[in-house]
Amino acid sequence: MNKKFFEQLANNIPNSEMFGEDVLDRDHITDWFEHLQQNICDGIESLEQEFNPKQSIKMETHQSPTRKGWRQTHKTIRGAVFEKGTVNFSAVSGVFDEQFAKEIPGTSKDRSYYATGVSVVLHPSNPKVPAMHFNTRYIATEMEWYGGGMDFTPCLPDTKFKKQYHAELKKFCDEYDKSYYPKFSRACDEYFYLPHRKETRGIGGLFFEYNKPEDMSFDFVQAVGTKFNELMYKTVKQTMNLDYTEQDRQAQLIKRGRYVEFNLLYDRGTRFGFKTGGNMDAILMSLPPVVKWF
Repeated sequence: MNKKFFEQLANNIPNSEMFGEDVLDRDHITDWFEHLQQNICDGIESLEQEFNPKQSIKMETHQSPTRKGWRQTHKTIRGAVFEKGTVNFSAVSGVFDEQFAKEIPGTSKDRSYYATGVSVVLHPSNPKVPAMHFNTRYIATEMEWYGGGMDFTPCLPDTKFKKQYHAELKKFCDEYDKSYYPKFSRACDEYFYLPHRKETRGIGGLFFEYNKPEDMSFDFVQAVGTKFNELMYKTVKQTMNLDYTEQDRQAQLIKRGRYVEFNLLYDRGTRFGFKTGGNMDAILMSLPPVVKWF
């Protein structure tokens, strides 16, 4: 692993100690998410550079807010390591329509909202590299809460990797609260479940939602983001040069279909974006570039 890269990453991310507890407000939370987006992009570009030093592949930036006052940055890459990758940042506000507000906590008297966060979906070129998803968010209505998590989706069975991956997530969570890993890991399996297939989308990870700031520290929310970046970098670096067969590639394309099915049928973030008039290209970023069902 590139230790220098992670030293730079650690020095570049703001945290609650830098802000001070009394000024850790939504503006600072929003700024931190924007920094996180850039740091994840730096990791992605670093891997592309390492894979092919002769070719410099950079992420493309699209800034297309759909409403005045919204901050949205949609960054994409189509490279040698990542066939398609997207890292989105958004800070949006508005008023939920009356029907959709019934599905959102804290809207019984006031349907206005503020939401900010980062969403990442990475579809690798090599079938030996798992697809990866991460998001983290802060939402304020009449109440406020944190949500987010990460999950990995290998297209080929790898029991050893799955065991190591979950052991690392457990160790990470236990540093904050020993109830986090069993609770958030179970929630991940339940959330990323395709009932029509009777299977989970991938090998799980962490998923948490509706955690009030008085019940969950922003330090943990930050740490989930940096942990994802670390795991992403380490996992891709270890697997991006592995040999694979055409059969592996076909298995990858079929597995990608599960991403399409979940995100169009069940994903809350997709539904939130549709209902609030967001950037359709950014909302549908999770869809893979090439996919098959049979």
